[in-house]
Order: sequence, then structure tokens, then C-alpha cells
Amino acid sequence: MKVSFKVKSDLKALDQVLSDFEQINQPWIPRKDWLQCQLALAEGFTNAVRHAHKGLSSNILIDIEITLTQQEIEIRIWDSGKPFDLEGFIEKNLTQDNRWSGHGQGLRILQQIADRLSYIRTEQNRNCLIITKQFLVSEVQKNYE
Repeated sequence: MKVSFKVKSDLKALDQVLSDFEQINQPWIPRKDWLQCQLALAEGFTNAVRHAHKGLSSNILIDIEITLTQQEIEIRIWDSGKPFDLEGFIEKNLTQDNRWSGHGQGLRILQQIADRLSYIRTEQNRNCLIITKQFLVSEVQKNYE
């Protein structure tokens, strides 16, 4: 299953983002995984608004695409901000010694939730945050296969 939607670059749109996300929830998804994915989506969206789109019009849209399979969920969040070196930032700011600095704590959360986390620059001069979370296989999930 794949869904996509566009929202204004405004923190007030977070409720709509989470409401749209809730529409694809499935009974076989482990509750812990679902809540972690909600948190990751909220964090990724608010980072796009607060950082990537800082100083830009709220009319600039953020695109969100969610792909759901029995094995995993992939969340893609596109922004129109300047390029950002996620790996470099993580390496420099999210080291063990720097864990209580307050800077980049949302990325630390994303890093802990995601099985794969990347931030790429597209040919259309946009950025795409890709958050992939593999589901824990449960007995409930096995019954839906």
C-alpha cells in the first residue's frame, strides 16, 4: 500500500499529517512499531518545517509518501530547503560525549527508531528524508499473511 499527500510548511499541519497517517494503520502492525513510526513521521515533518524551510513561505509544500508492506514501512518526506549532510551532522553532533547537548535530539530519536535513515538531494533540488522501519514479526501479523 502506498499513500502520498502534500501539506503546507506549517507546524499547525502536523495534526493533519498524523490524521492522514492513521488512515493506513493496519491491525497486524505491532502497536510499538506503529507508535514509533508516528513519532518518526512527526519528528521528520517538524524538522522540515523548523529547519529545512526556516525563513521560507508556509505555502511551500512538504510532500509525504508512505509505503507499507507486511515487512516494513517507509516514510519519505520531501522538503525544498538547502542541502543538509545528515551523516556528517550525526557523526559530529550525536556522539556519545555530546548526547545531552540538546542539539539534534530529534535526529537521535529518528536514528534509534529507524532501521535505515537517509537524507538525499534529488535532481529537482529537493531533499528527501527516508525513514525505514522493519516490523517485529508477531503471531497477529503471521495470521494476516
